Amino acid sequence: MELIKQGAEAKIYLAEFEEFFGVNLLPGEKVVIKHRIPKRYRIREIDEKLRKERTVREARVLHRAKEFGVNCPHVYEVNLRDMVIAMEFIDGKRLKEHLEEIPMEERLSLCREIGRQVGKLHEAGIVHGDLTTSNMILWEGKVYMIDFGLADFDPTLEAQGVDLHLLKRAMESTHYTWFEEGFEAVLEGYAEVRGEEARREIEVKIEEIESRGRYRERSWVG
Repeated sequence: MELIKQGAEAKIYLAEFEEFFGVNLLPGEKVVIKHRIPKRYRIREIDEKLRKERTVREARVLHRAKEFGVNCPHVYEVNLRDMVIAMEFIDGKRLKEHLEEIPMEERLSLCREIGRQVGKLHEAGIVHGDLTTSNMILWEGKVYMIDFGLADFDPTLEAQGVDLHLLKRAMESTHYTWFEEGFEAVLEGYAEVRGEEARREIEVKIEEIESRGRYRERSWVG
């Protein structure tokens, strides 16, 4: 068992067949174990309640996303005694690096697929909450979305606009030499799933969110 990531809320382990926190894994298969760790600064009862709610929500989000055709990890088991989720290990290339290693045509093709995956997610009434190419993996020719710790059920245009606005900002930061073409391709893929009207609405919402940010910046400077 190997600790592969530690965030503010959880530790992520890569494991093979064994029993960990009471979760029975599949023989010979690598799986991801996500353990929401206790926070000593919180009252114990409140801490347990929050960790349980977030563990349950993440498992439900992944299940619903799967139902709507989103490429994401399969949940094997949920242990609410220890706040653990055992899920499929997506063993592929992280898009953050991969997109910088391939020709532009391939980049745009993958960006359109990103848009299709986000479109399916939003069709399911889910927002990811942390859309970046660091949380996307190319595996067996498909784009998979991972790390749903901040995901939530929210079908509103505002929440979906924020989701894509965050992706746009992340692409601008990470893939700054070609992000405009890349994000345009994302929106093209999004429209393939949700239609041109939904694309126009989301673009207007993204612009509104960006203008609010610019207004706050001007107000702060002033």
